[in-house]
Amino acid sequence: MNKNAKLVGNKDLSEILFEILKNIIIVVFVIACIYPFYYVIIYSLSDPDKAQYGIWLWPVDFTLDTYIMIFERNDIIPAFGISVLRTVIGTVTSVFCTSLLAFLMTRKEMPFRKVVYRFIIITMYLDAGLIPWYIVMKTYGLQNNFLLYVVPSAISAYNMILIKTFMEQLPESLEEAAAIEGAGFFDIFFRIVLPLSKPIIATISVYCAVGQWNSWRDNFFLNTDRSLKTVQLILREYITSAQKVAEAMENNPALAQQLGNAVQITPEAVQMTVVVITMVPVMLVYPFAQKYFTKGIMLGAVKG
Repeated sequence: MNKNAKLVGNKDLSEILFEILKNIIIVVFVIACIYPFYYVIIYSLSDPDKAQYGIWLWPVDFTLDTYIMIFERNDIIPAFGISVLRTVIGTVTSVFCTSLLAFLMTRKEMPFRKVVYRFIIITMYLDAGLIPWYIVMKTYGLQNNFLLYVVPSAISAYNMILIKTFMEQLPESLEEAAAIEGAGFFDIFFRIVLPLSKPIIATISVYCAVGQWNSWRDNFFLNTDRSLKTVQLILREYITSAQKVAEAMENNPALAQQLGNAVQITPEAVQMTVVVITMVPVMLVYPFAQKYFTKGIMLGAVKG
């Protein structure tokens, strides 16, 4: 009896040690994921000259002077507006077109449905490369055109698969009842299928929004019009030429008079500040949409 009690006691102790070790690993992992973002933020809020010697937990001599200098350059705010416009219009267009296509792929009466579906799937595995893509976009007249941010991403094969799989799990009796009542194709889509597909639609919307916000390649290769630059391209330019940007801001007479020549801008401070400006919108959106991720993806992955 004593031996059995001892074994039970040892087992309890091992479980406790396992829980402690597990929690420690989780905490370390969370800190490792969060701290880089936190470091970028506190660096951007620190005095640039002092921050370059090292910061750890809080800003050194808190200041917003770097942000003031960045926004005084008059290229961040227009680019930010283009990025927001691109994200909103591009996401709405992509979600609508992809959802409608997915709904079409669930219609058994659609001619050549399986052929079209397989043709769309093939596009996920074939990539002609940068040069053919550039030629096609230019041939379509999308160079120096805002539609470059909307039209090419209107359909996503991967997102279509997720939405189609989700829609196929909806009760067919609802659509049959609506059809008996005289509902047409678009009535069924907008009034029945789309409202019931909110979890997967929300998930896809976040994917599209983040992809649109972070995209810069199309802007880099096909837009020479500065009025169409996105904030991600501005970020790339600032990172690759941070030294020149820092010198230009320090040599700005208006800013020097406004800030009293008290701040010595460094390339690292410029990079950190622009990174914070570009990542804040995504960080604000994710917490509100996170609840749809697991539900939407799991429901859409039950059937192959």
